[in-house]
Amino acid sequence: MPDTPPAIPTEPYRPGPSRPAGRTAVTVLFGGRSGEHEVSCASAAGILTHLDRGRHRVRPVRITADGEWVPGPDDLPAAGYRPEDLARLTPARGRTAWDSLRAAVPLLGAADVVLPALHGPYGEDGTVQGLLELLGVPYVGSGVAASSAGMDKDVTKRLLAAAGLPVAASALLRGPGDGLDEAQRRRLGLPVFVKPARAGSSLGVTRVDSWDGLDGAVAAARAADGKVLVEEAVLGREVDLAVLEFPDGGLHVGPPLEIRVGRDRPFFDHDAKYRDGATRFEVPARLPAGLADRLRETALEVFEVLGCSGLLRVDFLLRDGADPVVNEVNTFPGFTAASQYPRIWAAAGMLYHELLDVLIDTALARAGRRRPAGAPGPHPASAVR
Repeated sequence: MPDTPPAIPTEPYRPGPSRPAGRTAVTVLFGGRSGEHEVSCASAAGILTHLDRGRHRVRPVRITADGEWVPGPDDLPAAGYRPEDLARLTPARGRTAWDSLRAAVPLLGAADVVLPALHGPYGEDGTVQGLLELLGVPYVGSGVAASSAGMDKDVTKRLLAAAGLPVAASALLRGPGDGLDEAQRRRLGLPVFVKPARAGSSLGVTRVDSWDGLDGAVAAARAADGKVLVEEAVLGREVDLAVLEFPDGGLHVGPPLEIRVGRDRPFFDHDAKYRDGATRFEVPARLPAGLADRLRETALEVFEVLGCSGLLRVDFLLRDGADPVVNEVNTFPGFTAASQYPRIWAAAGMLYHELLDVLIDTALARAGRRRPAGAPGPHPASAVR
């Protein structure tokens, strides 16, 4: 770990030339069977709108909420796409998940790179990444292990805590019969946050200010995942950091983004994220220089500890406004033009299409750097340059 984090690039990203045979063939996967299906479609609409058609030949592939894989047109022209446009271009045909996947596999195998714009289970959790690994297709983002660990808030917390990184105190409820005993309630205190361990977009998350509300909050979380976390409330500012890997393996951290929710919101919940016009993002966040440096250093450590590749958003809570606590991570964060991750890089001077070029070029470079099975040496994305 270097003493000084790599600086944010001050020059625009200059992508290398397209592949000798022509434009890079990019397949964008989106949708999926998770509760974040609509969020994924919105991310894909942003990505498909901004991909540079001069460099990339683009094909969308939608996974419906029922698990059907539906390829869209090859060489999708440049346009301003909305989620409803993508649904029209990839109409469900009523095929089973297996039959449709079998038909889609040759299309995935023909891609130069796959960009899995999937959020939540069955996409961001290592399942699709494992399929792409078996097919030998380069893809954007973290591999199987990092994706799986990053999706599970309990596993993330355990790995980070073992590395000495600050996380909130919590208790894990594994099955329907689990509950908090008195010692756990005293340790966590009130308020607490009850969360599904393996869901995103704040689905099923409840703030509990009285123990009388715990059972209802646990039931709401279990509707999204059978594994539930009860966490101490870390009261303070919420700040996000974006880590981006470049094709040379170097890691950079964008300027910090602070989330400000409306006064009627108890926290940054699902509605605050996607429906409340009162939510504001301040980037760069106004932080003391020393605190900003600590956040950058910690974000890089999180990337390393989890073994991430390509990109990562690290969400911090500042206890009493001063002490960073890692709240959650996103191995493939929201990717609309208004989402935090692209906002952060826009504030650093990187345009949306340039950000996509970095991600694609890095995926291709990483695939080219892979060693044969059994060869010595670490994975090239496992260390900060």
